[in-house]
Amino acid sequence: MTTTRSTTSESAPESAPKSTPAAPITVPPFAVIPGAQVQRALRGREKQIVELVEATYRVHGAGDSVNPPSYFLRFPDRPSSRIIALPASIGGEVRVDGLKWISSFPENVAAGIPRASAVLILNDHDTGYPFACLESSIISATRTAASAAAAADRLSRDRPRPTRVGFFGVGLIARYIHTFLVGTGWSFDDIGVHDLSTDSAAGFRCYLEQSGATGRITVHDNAEQLIRNSDLVVFATVAGQPHVGDLSWFEHNPVVLHVSLRDLTPEILLASTNIVDDIEHCLKADTSPHLAEQLTGNRDFVHGTLDDVMAGRVTVPADRPVVFSPFGLGVLDLAVGKYVYDEVARCGELHVVDDFFHELSRYG
Repeated sequence: MTTTRSTTSESAPESAPKSTPAAPITVPPFAVIPGAQVQRALRGREKQIVELVEATYRVHGAGDSVNPPSYFLRFPDRPSSRIIALPASIGGEVRVDGLKWISSFPENVAAGIPRASAVLILNDHDTGYPFACLESSIISATRTAASAAAAADRLSRDRPRPTRVGFFGVGLIARYIHTFLVGTGWSFDDIGVHDLSTDSAAGFRCYLEQSGATGRITVHDNAEQLIRNSDLVVFATVAGQPHVGDLSWFEHNPVVLHVSLRDLTPEILLASTNIVDDIEHCLKADTSPHLAEQLTGNRDFVHGTLDDVMAGRVTVPADRPVVFSPFGLGVLDLAVGKYVYDEVARCGELHVVDDFFHELSRYG
């Protein structure tokens, strides 16, 4: 009888595989990415950014993220103004940590400059060193608009697709949301516009006309007209407390993108299906959902998150209004910021600040 000798017998042990040396840990170069580069990296890529935002919601929903509460810096001498810090960490394919530092100074608008300004710091996953500082008002508006466009699509799949959109508050955020809706395949028969500032309403109408927007454009004198004539309502105001509370205005069961978070009274929310981006984050800082929680003493009125809807864990009925209230997650800023960084790096256009980190020797 012929026998075959095993090459892995105890008398001839198999040699251990050679391990690959770990890559040395080094300090990453530090780059500054100004707004013009940010805009070039994002322009015309609405579909890709919406897909990125949806993927980030999934990663966050799976627990592969750290997204602590936002920190509000307020000023006794400037009560309408604030600066917010949004620290976060996102895993998945992005794998980056960082911080968005964004200010909101509403008085700027009267001076002819934007209300919000922001920077985003990206930190290296392995060393913790910052490796980029990006102008972030564009990134912030982009992730907000992409989130809104994703919600408009996901929340209208079990009802007739809206053909009449109304914008309540028509600054930069409203413009970005319209751009993302159009860029992801939406078209409207009617576009409604309402703002407390007639100049803002006129400016937004001019933007719509110059952008080639299809459909009839109507500037409404009051909020009731806008809401009753819209199947998709976008709130993008700077309101600090609820100012819309008549349930009859919503009896046609519209999809409501409550981006500015503080426009609707708790009674409107309690009569609606409520979807948020993150329950813990949204129910604080006197948002409308937070006020509804305080009124009822519970969170039963919140039906789930957008990730729940995307995953099929929550269905959205068509026989009542549906309100999407996104607090705005720092992980979204990181994902979009890292996308911008990678695009600029791919094009070989990073503005690296040589020797930004100077003291790199432990003992001098």
